[in-house]
Amino acid sequence: MTAVLDASAVIALLRREPGHELVAEHLTDAVMSAVNWSEVLQKVIDRGWPSGAATAVRSLGVEVLPFTPDDADGAAQLWPTTRSAGLSLGDRACLALTARVPGGVAVTADQAWTTLDLDVEVQQIR
Repeated sequence: MTAVLDASAVIALLRREPGHELVAEHLTDAVMSAVNWSEVLQKVIDRGWPSGAATAVRSLGVEVLPFTPDDADGAAQLWPTTRSAGLSLGDRACLALTARVPGGVAVTADQAWTTLDLDVEVQQIR
């Protein structure tokens, strides 16, 4: 299994929110989309956290993968299915990456994902 981390999961880890332990368990085999990585960095900047907070996550083994044209297509194709739950482009980028990673499991703190009929496995951290 490869954990595909949503930005919400990484933010939960950084803030030690409920479920951060589950995220920490996946760090050695985790990947995330560059779109979700950008979301993490934006939160670090917005909250005035030390700049080393995001770098620390990268040093723990999370591999940031490019947002490819296939991912863009996959995220766009997910829009009709996820629109009612309000999933963002970042959310759909994570799900699209999960679909193309063999054995991928999307790891998120976003509860709306579990209400959808998706073709990918989703692990809710809380």
